[in-house]
Amino acid sequence: MNMGTTKTEIFTEQQNQMAQMAKALGHPARIAIVQYLLKQDTCICGDLVLEIGLAQPTISQHLKALKTAGLIKGNIEGTSTCYCLDYEKWDVMKSLLSPLLNLETDNNTNCC
Repeated sequence: MNMGTTKTEIFTEQQNQMAQMAKALGHPARIAIVQYLLKQDTCICGDLVLEIGLAQPTISQHLKALKTAGLIKGNIEGTSTCYCLDYEKWDVMKSLLSPLLNLETDNNTNCC
């Protein structure tokens, strides 16, 4: 195995899915976007720049990462794209990550 190459095929499909979703959430702006979308009862069409406080191209880059991971959906309405969480995929992410995050650790170990 080449040590410099990422070998995703040696990991389970579940591990790869978890990593893809965690990577998509791996920026504070994306966390803020997801938190904002979770608070809304409808799709958001352009409010994100004012809400998050970043430039439109930056917001678009983060939306693309979230959409690529399948965590959000986007629909074109007129001249803008409206975004909302993909609740089915959100539930999949929660079911995949919850067992990992809820693993009990032995805090009495003498590690580092």
